[in-house]
Amino acid sequence: MAGESKRMGRVEWALLILLSALWGAAFFFGKVAVRELSPFTVVFVRVSLAALILNAVLLLTGQRLPRFPGRWGEFMILGLFNNAVPFSLIFWGQTRIASGLASILNATTPAWGILLAHLWTEDEKLTPNKVLGVVLGLCGAVTLIGWDILFGERGNVLAQLAVLGAALSYAATGIYAKRFKGTAPLVLATVQISCAALWMLPVALLTFPSGQRFDLSLPVVLSVLGLAVLSTALAYLIYFRVLASAGASNVLLVTLLIPVSANALGALVLGERVGVEQVLGMMLIGLGLAVIDGRVVAALAGSRKYRAASARADPEPPDASVHSRKP
Repeated sequence: MAGESKRMGRVEWALLILLSALWGAAFFFGKVAVRELSPFTVVFVRVSLAALILNAVLLLTGQRLPRFPGRWGEFMILGLFNNAVPFSLIFWGQTRIASGLASILNATTPAWGILLAHLWTEDEKLTPNKVLGVVLGLCGAVTLIGWDILFGERGNVLAQLAVLGAALSYAATGIYAKRFKGTAPLVLATVQISCAALWMLPVALLTFPSGQRFDLSLPVVLSVLGLAVLSTALAYLIYFRVLASAGASNVLLVTLLIPVSANALGALVLGERVGVEQVLGMMLIGLGLAVIDGRVVAALAGSRKYRAASARADPEPPDASVHSRKP
């Protein structure tokens, strides 16, 4: 129904959590990779390897790329603003600011997405629950990583604006991608990443550092592979699956979960300590997502209405002692 916000089921929430883990790991992979490679080289290798993988899977499953020449211009726009531009901005920004701050700035994506969806769509309008939920989620993301990080890197305003630009780009193309409804997630992911690789080829060639050698360390090689296979090829299959069933403003909520996933991965893989601030931040993010989802709020509101209606229908009997008194 027009004007009615879409709601996610258990499958969509599970996929969104998995997607947040894949993209949460991307901030770690990217930070390692840009130590030895230029940001644009990392982006090119990331999308090129992912494109090769997805095209191979497409052939193995018997599916084909779209044959409509008129649509390839739209696919090129999608690959530019959903991959080439935001990937480049984030990786460039990570050479100047901490990954934690980058993930907080990236977490503004659902705020942009909800606003743009309200302006550009008929079925994903702004609601008080969405506004409150995003505010709670952003507060949770900052609490989880630490409020001090917002004030410790004031000299890198350009890098911060770059990551904010990436968030805005993600939000806009999340809505733009709705026009491909009905296209299989594997086909759409393959076309988008392939177009991104075409965009990044001349950029990588023009910005490739002179004298760059490929005697790369094992951590960098593994990080680039992780970016391509997990954080791009697999991640975008999931992304387009959730987008098709839950809508743009819902799938963009993944950026609120990314700091949670990044901290969880740090605790599980690197043995990092989880303190009170991290727990509080995760609780705020969870509360924000619950408010946006709406079912908990609706259940609580329904429970209050039921109790009020029951009280009106079955008022307490008058005090019997009053009637038992003699005149």
